[in-house]
Amino acid sequence: MFKPFIIQGGMGAGVSSWRLARAVSSAGQLGVVSGVGIDVLLARRLQDGDPDGAMRRALDRFPFRGMADRILEKYFVPGGKAPEAPYKGVPMPSVLPDRALIELCIVSNFIEVWLAREGHENPVGINYLEKIQIPHLPSIYGAMLAGVAVVLMGAGIATRIPGVLDSLAANQPASYELAVTGGDSAVPVHVRFDPSEFAEELPTLQRPYFLSIISSNVLATTMLRRSNGKVDGFVIEGSTAGGHNAPPRGALQLDAAGQPEYGPKDAVDLAKIRELGVPFWLAGGQGTRRALEEALEAGAAGIQVGTAFAFCEESGLEASKRDALLEKAESHQASVFTDPHASPTGFPFKVARLEGTLSETEVYEARTRVCDLGFLRELYLKEDGAVGYRCPAEPVATYVAKGGDPEKTVGRKCLCNALLANVGHPQHRKDGRFEPTLITAGDDLSDIARFLRPGRSSFSAKDVIDQLLALA
Repeated sequence: MFKPFIIQGGMGAGVSSWRLARAVSSAGQLGVVSGVGIDVLLARRLQDGDPDGAMRRALDRFPFRGMADRILEKYFVPGGKAPEAPYKGVPMPSVLPDRALIELCIVSNFIEVWLAREGHENPVGINYLEKIQIPHLPSIYGAMLAGVAVVLMGAGIATRIPGVLDSLAANQPASYELAVTGGDSAVPVHVRFDPSEFAEELPTLQRPYFLSIISSNVLATTMLRRSNGKVDGFVIEGSTAGGHNAPPRGALQLDAAGQPEYGPKDAVDLAKIRELGVPFWLAGGQGTRRALEEALEAGAAGIQVGTAFAFCEESGLEASKRDALLEKAESHQASVFTDPHASPTGFPFKVARLEGTLSETEVYEARTRVCDLGFLRELYLKEDGAVGYRCPAEPVATYVAKGGDPEKTVGRKCLCNALLANVGHPQHRKDGRFEPTLITAGDDLSDIARFLRPGRSSFSAKDVIDQLLALA
């Protein structure tokens, strides 16, 4: 198994873009694309006219011509849509998705991995959230069609993903049990995917390695004991990492600033991790040469780094937001808040404070609640036994009508729309407003200016790698 010193974090949606992953992998480390929301992202890139032609270049290499042509015909707008025109919608994920959505999942994952692999021979990974379960099967299949080498997954206990990789590598049908609130465990709800129903000709596929992103010794042991296939390694992520954090163990306590308090119970015993006998990487506040040295001394294969790469030139983060936060970091004014309420998942979520984003109360309150992407919707069992969908960030009355607790709506933010706005593809609403952004970053955001070379206002992925490996 390829064991890089540095794994680039899989930051969604589109922050860990194919450009970033290609730059990192080209430099000999593991570049990782985000698999979160890239079906919608592909649709929007095509509607913006695909100005650099990258999407169409990759579509030309997709092995199933009819599928590629259908997506191009449906979403591509030559020259791009008018800026004030809304994006054409993509159907929201459901237990019984239509074929067009499945095809979009397959193709979008293929494109992101294929472009990240273009021009070099080094491995590329893809990152998914276990919380976003419905698209798993076609998404992973699309990535495998493009030759993805590593699948990483966190935000849940992904014990069934190794078996999925085994099945899809053999071009066999795969199924995945979904988490359903109020569901009867005796009657589980599954999604199913059969490659033969979509492939024009079944290809030869390689099983990717699987790295589970965990935050405790218990989860590490659980993954190894209960998984239905091989777990090839772990990324051990601490509470200083950007994006979603695992909740503190035990009762949730907030500090004076309103952030979750983490304590000794949340620390991972690396000696016990070493005893498990699988490679591991440390993540969360690891973006320094010294952190890499200490990780190696502790028996780790290396580190995963997110925030530094999120703010480099190849990142998918919208340039003005990236530059604004980099300027704040340079002037020692950058700050991150671990918001216990922002995410619809209920997990703590790191929010970088920046004017004009949902981190500001006025911007949050001015936004009209709408749920039209549905990545993070919760599945629940309705009174008639059917599966329903709800999100605490949707309109409050709608959520409550579906049996949701109104207290869970307080402070919830639409991460789905915000994440797409973060990478320059905000939806344009009928009231004339664009969806606002909400930037996430790790606690070490305040220190990222160290990657700037003298006289430079930006830095590259190679600058990050060189500094971490002390090559510059």
